Amino acid sequence: MSLESVYQRNLHHKGQNSGWLRAAVLGANDGLVSNASLLIGIAAAGKTDLLKVAGLAGIAAGAMSMAVGEYISVKSQADIEAADRAMEIEHLAADPEGELLELTQIYIDRGLSPELAAQVAQTFTERDALEAHLRDELGQHEAHAAKPVQAAVASAISFATGALIPLLGALLPTASGREITIVGFALLGLAGTGVISSRLAGSPLLRTTVRVLLGGSLGMAITAGIGALIRL
Repeated sequence: MSLESVYQRNLHHKGQNSGWLRAAVLGANDGLVSNASLLIGIAAAGKTDLLKVAGLAGIAAGAMSMAVGEYISVKSQADIEAADRAMEIEHLAADPEGELLELTQIYIDRGLSPELAAQVAQTFTERDALEAHLRDELGQHEAHAAKPVQAAVASAISFATGALIPLLGALLPTASGREITIVGFALLGLAGTGVISSRLAGSPLLRTTVRVLLGGSLGMAITAGIGALIRL
């Protein structure tokens, strides 16, 4: 197998997309459940004239909240990674021999013989000591580096997309209760989110979809119950 074919095969590993994928799936699921729950609660309370305004407000507020929250969370992770990097640079400058021994011990603990571990550590140190320590000591990889802006944008867009689905159900003319169409659209959206999530993450389709459906349904059921109590 050539180096090029190995590189192309590695591009298919799902973990390289873990940052934006997590934010996008969380945003879409949160948008669906939170806005559907909001609209169901309002409909169950008999305030159907407020559905459009409440739904749009829920989309705007939720998308901004998700974006800011995701940015702050991932930025904190990026700050920690930067601090660890700076600390490792100081350690390498102050005690390069000790850092080489530390790297050697890491490879021994992973199953290499002391001789081979020393050789590997020496080779990696000569090539790029900082990269070797960040990767093998601290677990920092460029492909998995925290990207706050990317995570915030993915979260906001996916939330707004997810939240729009139950709002469409709430605005459709229907002979039955608004709650039924909202729930129906929300369940379709949750099923779609589960399918997309399983495909992107490489997880089992049925198990992932059922998990998303059950979690979302529980949230909507609780909110509908609260709305019904308020109406009473």
